Amino acid sequence: MEQLRLGINIDHIATLRQARRASQPDPVAAAAIATLAGADGITIHLRGDRRHIQPRDAELLRRTVDTHLNIEVAVSGPALAAVRRLKPDAACLVPERPGEVSTEGGLDLAGVRAEAGRAIRLLRAAGIATTCFIEPEERQIRLAAALGADNVELNTKAYAESRGRRRAAQAARVAAAARLARQLGLGVHAGHGLDYHNVGPIAAIGEVSELNIGHAIVARAALVGLDRAVRDMRSLLRR
Repeated sequence: MEQLRLGINIDHIATLRQARRASQPDPVAAAAIATLAGADGITIHLRGDRRHIQPRDAELLRRTVDTHLNIEVAVSGPALAAVRRLKPDAACLVPERPGEVSTEGGLDLAGVRAEAGRAIRLLRAAGIATTCFIEPEERQIRLAAALGADNVELNTKAYAESRGRRRAAQAARVAAAARLARQLGLGVHAGHGLDYHNVGPIAAIGEVSELNIGHAIVARAALVGLDRAVRDMRSLLRR
């Protein structure tokens, strides 16, 4: 079985910096530390409101990340054009709403079918592997395949926020969605709300090849350091 890839979302490093409009902590330095600690890739979200990652960050990360750079982006707007120009290794289409604390749910491909289809075509024409961040639902998975996406990232928020039998049921839901996605020829990633205590059952789903985790790792890093936080998560993902 191939090793499960770990992508580190460093948006919250930039959030801390932007809280003071300062120069530190630098997400570019954080990406280097995370990579040395065992991260397989770096994820950032280039939001339209620029509340954390700035164009300067994206530019420098494109030049310095030598593993895998994944940029989350809305299906339309200036940020999409910027991502096409930067040519990261991958782009993940996500919903984006002004004022949201964090991404609130998966992208509803049925509601943005035309925009998502256009974005996927543009990104793929630029040589960028394209992912859709969606709910673990059959309709959304089939739409992602029909629109030509390379991968799906299954939203694990409902899993992460549930407990007991409900959590087990949500894990089974994600697993079933992962199986369907693979049957349709899609790569399968997962993320949102995963932490050191709940990541195990999702990491155990054989069809999932990549996890993208941000807040939990950055929060732990505030106490033990980023190197240790990444290494601790990496150790949990060894199958």
